[in-house]
Amino acid sequence: MKFHLFSKPQAVAAPEPTGTTTQTMAPPTPGVVSTTAEASPGSNNTEISKNDMFEEIKTKFMNEIDKIPLPPWALIAIAVVAALLILTCCFCIIKKCCCKKKKKKGKKGKDGMNMKNMQGGEDDDEDEGETGLTEEEKEEEEKEQEPLGKLQYSIDYDFENTKLTIGILQAADLMSMDSGGTSDPYVRVCLLPDKKKKFDTKVHKKTLNPVFNETFVFKVPYEELGGKTLCMSVYDYDRFSKHDVIGEVKLPMNTIDLGRPIEEWRDLESADQEEPEKLGDICISLRYVPTAGKLTVCILEAKNLKKMDACGLSDPYVKIQLLQGGKRLKKKKTTVKKNTLNPYYNESFSFEIPLEQMQKILVVVTVFDYDKIGKNDAIGKIFVGSKATGLGLKHWSDMLANPRRPIAQWHALQPEEDIDGQLAALNAKK
Repeated sequence: MKFHLFSKPQAVAAPEPTGTTTQTMAPPTPGVVSTTAEASPGSNNTEISKNDMFEEIKTKFMNEIDKIPLPPWALIAIAVVAALLILTCCFCIIKKCCCKKKKKKGKKGKDGMNMKNMQGGEDDDEDEGETGLTEEEKEEEEKEQEPLGKLQYSIDYDFENTKLTIGILQAADLMSMDSGGTSDPYVRVCLLPDKKKKFDTKVHKKTLNPVFNETFVFKVPYEELGGKTLCMSVYDYDRFSKHDVIGEVKLPMNTIDLGRPIEEWRDLESADQEEPEKLGDICISLRYVPTAGKLTVCILEAKNLKKMDACGLSDPYVKIQLLQGGKRLKKKKTTVKKNTLNPYYNESFSFEIPLEQMQKILVVVTVFDYDKIGKNDAIGKIFVGSKATGLGLKHWSDMLANPRRPIAQWHALQPEEDIDGQLAALNAKK
């Protein structure tokens, strides 16, 4: 019907005029006829062509849908799911773009200032990412910034006798190192770079404000003092493990006016934790006969000793000391083994000790490097006894639990000053 309605005016306007009409009728006005003939058919043709195209596409689309072997409700469901997927993808893309913009806003500029922080905002997560520090590193950094305490000391130099007297007077507000909120502090004094000669104060139990009032004397010529550094380190004594350093005070002697006595307070600074140097191991055997009251200490061998000579070797020998209440009762020495880091001795030494005194005895074993000229240097040291800790206590207990039987055990050598500090702390308890 539609096509017939639109084609009817074409049939009326299109027929050619007859000869009669041409002769009798006057010709129409040229302007009016041409305008009607051109405009009316042109607009109708455009509208017809658009409608025809729409109808044709619609017809083809419906024909294609009719060919799909699915019910109409299934097609509608598929269309809805596809639309939801498209919307979800668009939402994710938009969200990702927005997040990137926010991160860019929070980044630091070239001058190192955080733009968001300048505006008064805070972003902890972004700050953590920018610093690049882990949680453990942050805790260590915070711990280093905590006040460690302060130390009062005195310095006096005797020019006539070339003696430097260091007084450790007291400490205050020390950082707690024990779980109970206290520490067991003592102070170690030395003149760097010489680490061999050290002095330790007595250990003061469970206090953060110990009063020492102890003095130590170094025999040093004045001309050599300029190259020395006075180091006063405060340690927390631990019976069952290595002593922890709380802090230290270092004073280059060339910056101190020794013309008058000095007494002052100074804040403790964090000390560098040096990895302990491996000094070697020693194997000893212990045997006790209760009926005879006889203790036999056998020095079997040592291995991987520290190199003490310029040639990369050592001349080691072993000294055994018997201590009771801090006093030396007896001492024995092995032979010297030349140019070796793994000496073999197998030398035995016997001591007469009644059973009732065995709980009071300490056996101290020290490995020395023999030197023809000068002092013999200690390589390392250990001690065993009922008041020892760790392997030293276990070895002693195993010996007492197995009378008349030799019990051999390897021990790791420790620095001489560490063992001396432990022995001094044991004597301070009495």
